[in-house]
Amino acid sequence: MSLPHAILTALLEKPSSGLELTRRFDKSIGYFWSATHQQIYRELGKLEGEGLIRALPNAQPSRGQKKSYEVLPAGRAELARWAAAGQDPKPLRDTLLLRLRASAVVGTAGLEAELRRHLELHQRQLAEYEGIEKRDFPPGRDAPEDRLRHLVLRAGIDLETFWTQWLTHALTEFADLPAPQADSGQSEATPPGAGQS
Repeated sequence: MSLPHAILTALLEKPSSGLELTRRFDKSIGYFWSATHQQIYRELGKLEGEGLIRALPNAQPSRGQKKSYEVLPAGRAELARWAAAGQDPKPLRDTLLLRLRASAVVGTAGLEAELRRHLELHQRQLAEYEGIEKRDFPPGRDAPEDRLRHLVLRAGIDLETFWTQWLTHALTEFADLPAPQADSGQSEATPPGAGQS
């Protein structure tokens, strides 16, 4: 997702000011696409300049009053075009996985604590998502737009479930590893003196 399309989505759901959008991002879209207050205001200006959104006619702000925006037909058409476009899945890029791979060659010092920290973070996020699901998607709430929003939330729940299960497994594997040896500065695969004439 790109930020302009995230903003168009949010504004079609409810016309809002930049400040309101920032707050709404923190509570919903921000779970899978984050943006700062400054980025949102910058994109609002661009979208308005491109004729995709406009300030609400009755929102000519006086000092301290927030300007609210709504999506124009061209903005709705652009969002529909983007939503229907094809896109290949992005490859997984996760620093923790790269650090785990690096630990295979440089040693595992500090890794167990980091795995535990990540597990706690994912457990907290999972609990938060499950709380949102219980609050916002009770049984019987099955309007088409609710079902699609629930699918997005379920993706978050399923991803956090995966990470908590994987990290639990990783910690079990870690417990079975031999204790780390002091690093002599040489690879175990190259004994001292190897390759010397």
